[in-house]
Amino acid sequence: MPSSSSAVSDSGRPVPSSLWRDGDFRRLWVGQAASQLGEHASLVVLPLFAVLTLNAGAGQLGVLRAVGQAPILLLSLFVGAWVDRWRTRTVMVLTDADRTLALGAAAVAGLLGRLGLPALLVVAFAVGALSVFFDVAYQASLVRLVRRDQLVRANSALEGSRSAAQIGGPALGGALVSVLSAPIAAASSALFFALSFLSIRRIGRRESLPERSERPPRVWRRIQEGLRFVVGDASLRAVCLASAAFPFFFAAVVTVYLLFLPRGLHLSGAAVGLVLAATGPGALLGSLLAARLPSRFGHGAVLVSAATLGDGVFLCVPALHGSSAVTVPALLAVSFVFGAFGQLVNVTLMAVRQTLTPDGMQGRAAATINFAGMGLTPLGSLLGGFLAEAWGTRAGLLVTAAGMLLSPALMALSPLARLGRTLPAPPRTPAPSA
Repeated sequence: MPSSSSAVSDSGRPVPSSLWRDGDFRRLWVGQAASQLGEHASLVVLPLFAVLTLNAGAGQLGVLRAVGQAPILLLSLFVGAWVDRWRTRTVMVLTDADRTLALGAAAVAGLLGRLGLPALLVVAFAVGALSVFFDVAYQASLVRLVRRDQLVRANSALEGSRSAAQIGGPALGGALVSVLSAPIAAASSALFFALSFLSIRRIGRRESLPERSERPPRVWRRIQEGLRFVVGDASLRAVCLASAAFPFFFAAVVTVYLLFLPRGLHLSGAAVGLVLAATGPGALLGSLLAARLPSRFGHGAVLVSAATLGDGVFLCVPALHGSSAVTVPALLAVSFVFGAFGQLVNVTLMAVRQTLTPDGMQGRAAATINFAGMGLTPLGSLLGGFLAEAWGTRAGLLVTAAGMLLSPALMALSPLARLGRTLPAPPRTPAPSA
């Protein structure tokens, strides 16, 4: 990439040196923020619809969550191979349109009293599958839209909007379900996806795509290329392993945590919502820190220390007893610290992965790591439910929280811990297989 203050896109237009002077980046930021707000709202709306309207039990709620998470495991690798050969703007626009239609149809069916649990499972799977496409595409689009030396700041901006969505999405979804109805709340999520559609479709910069051979390799061959690339690079392999360990145990923690707060600590629904929402402000702080700390203290030092502090703070939760005056403030502090350091790790890891990956591998590298990480979340949710039932919520929370420390341990023992203030240049894109 050019080392001057600005680059030139394939369409001949300059890429501004300042992110916020770049209209196309602003459109991506608005679209991604709206999409994340709709996604986080739907993650609350659909379970609340099942519990409050359909009287779903704990087992049915677990199945609903697992169905919504299953597309990450089933589709990520295929999506990565597909996204690398298409314009990310097109992928994001189509997925936004389809999610708008899916949740809009659910809202109409709910208003008519015809949305049962089977249909809700279909909607959850559809929205989850489309979100896999969007998430892989927007991560790949960032590398095609900004210079590599802007990736940390660009990721910080995008992750900051995601943090805001973590605050506003669940709060908005829960409020609408309580004040109005679950179908209206589903319609609100559809409107956010529609806003994302309108913003992203206005991105005008032409994307540079990797060269295609006359006979494109089969999708399995392209998936294998992505897997070999990630496994063959020691740093990316460590990113993949750490990204697999954390979501697995975090999914288990969340399952136990959602039982521990109301049943073990006897917190009200409002108090539970407040505790969970405190992660959002912490994540906003983490996004700001991610734009500065890695270049000051080194990417490796930031990754290991932030992951240890952010994951380890959950070990304090099992020590709390009852709804005393210190319980809620302590839980708020835990959520804030976890959000701040967790977001710092997320932004830094994403920048490391994007910087070490050539353009022609961005989609497949993101999908491979997402597959290894988020694809295990359904199994983590099942593990959390099993431990809570077999050992109790307090012991189950202690064990699953300790398991999250495997992620920083893997990073500390890998080349990631030795990354300095600047990141190495990516290798050339491997030649496509025939």
